[in-house]
Amino acid sequence: MSDYRPIQERLQDFQPVELPLVDEVLAWELTRCQDCGVPFCHNVGCPLANAIPEINAAALGGQWDKALALLIATNPFPEFTSRVCPALCEGSCVQGLNEESVPERRIEFQVIERGFAADLLISRPPKRWLNLTAAVIGSGPAGLAAAWALNRLGVQVTVYEKAARPGGFMRYGIPDFKLPKTILDRRVVLMKQDGIIFECGVEVGVDISVRLLRRRHKILILAIGARCQRDLALPGRNLAGVLFATNYLAAQNQLIGGEISDLPAEFNAQGRRVIVLGGGDTGSDCVGTALRQGATAVSQFDILPRPPEARDNDNPWPQWPRILRTSSSQEEGGLRCWNIDTVEFLPAAHNPVVLGTLVGRKVTWDTSGSSFRPVPISGSEFHEEVDLVLLALGFTGVAYGPLLAGLDLQPDLRGLLSTQSGMEGRLAPGLYAVGDAVSGPSLVVRAIASGLVTARTVQVDYGLETI
Repeated sequence: MSDYRPIQERLQDFQPVELPLVDEVLAWELTRCQDCGVPFCHNVGCPLANAIPEINAAALGGQWDKALALLIATNPFPEFTSRVCPALCEGSCVQGLNEESVPERRIEFQVIERGFAADLLISRPPKRWLNLTAAVIGSGPAGLAAAWALNRLGVQVTVYEKAARPGGFMRYGIPDFKLPKTILDRRVVLMKQDGIIFECGVEVGVDISVRLLRRRHKILILAIGARCQRDLALPGRNLAGVLFATNYLAAQNQLIGGEISDLPAEFNAQGRRVIVLGGGDTGSDCVGTALRQGATAVSQFDILPRPPEARDNDNPWPQWPRILRTSSSQEEGGLRCWNIDTVEFLPAAHNPVVLGTLVGRKVTWDTSGSSFRPVPISGSEFHEEVDLVLLALGFTGVAYGPLLAGLDLQPDLRGLLSTQSGMEGRLAPGLYAVGDAVSGPSLVVRAIASGLVTARTVQVDYGLETI
């Protein structure tokens, strides 16, 4: 049975593509998990240290409420991770040594969604409120996790978000066919019922001064991400039709979410030839989005070499397998190309300010010694006609602006915020940072873990008791 809806069906909409496990398969996978002798999934694989074997044992016994209690003891937002996590735990699954790993991410989906269906996920505000306030700046997964954990301690938390709605990159960067925004809204409602305040459309340092915020709140937590987008300083970069991928994805999400009534023409791939530069998740999301918009052709160019089909000798279990993966979007159509470097963009013949051609070349990789660098292949240059190029090249660090200036903070040489040695998340007394702003661009699950760990640092710093 397929894990996804039929391709021709799902290309007609932005509804979730993945199908839930049927009961017979679910029971079989839960049983396979119990055959494990010494599990590595929970401590080597999962950044949240979910008690995976115990969760699955409870589910196998029909104790779904117990499975839920075990899951949310370590992961406050399984509805997010069960949809967008690459499932690091599955890379460490003992069953994966000889056969397919147990699909823990999809089991987690069953646990949390059955919990919501049974009304087990309800508001649980603190038993008492402390005379202590915290401002969380940014509402991505790290900020939400920190806000959730501090609220549980009785801290009065306000989340400030410059966008119109909370969720950060989960709302504006991940397509609805992977993470429906109703799932985010459902969680935010619960957090509001728990007493957390959300101030959206507020950019700290612009709409409210940093000085005023520091007077209002004893604790400040920066959950601002690392969203400076990597660019290409190439001839023709400024031509109309060369866009950052995250801006493109955000526009489509805003349309679906009702924030805009029409998709701006520059973000619409209908009838256009599209090339996505970058082979990661964001690039893959662009492929799926462009196909749904009605692109006539979609290609994804990656400068990196094609990954191996199976683990190399230097990548043994239980390390995360560095192998070729094909996303649901990549299965839907388009062409994937590796070892491609972009040289320049040329204008269309009919319009000198509009993109018409991408000039690229093939590269090989120098792996001598400790180097790993692309080397152009002589005579490999090619011209590809294109109407829309989407730059999905990753991120270079935090954005410096009025907020960091007001706090007298400068990004380090990595473009990130450096926390105090040995103190998770602490920048200075009363000032903390979480998630990608500290680690660099990473995964939703790691961002959640960072938010929880930093909340524990705050708990220690202020001597807060668990209530």
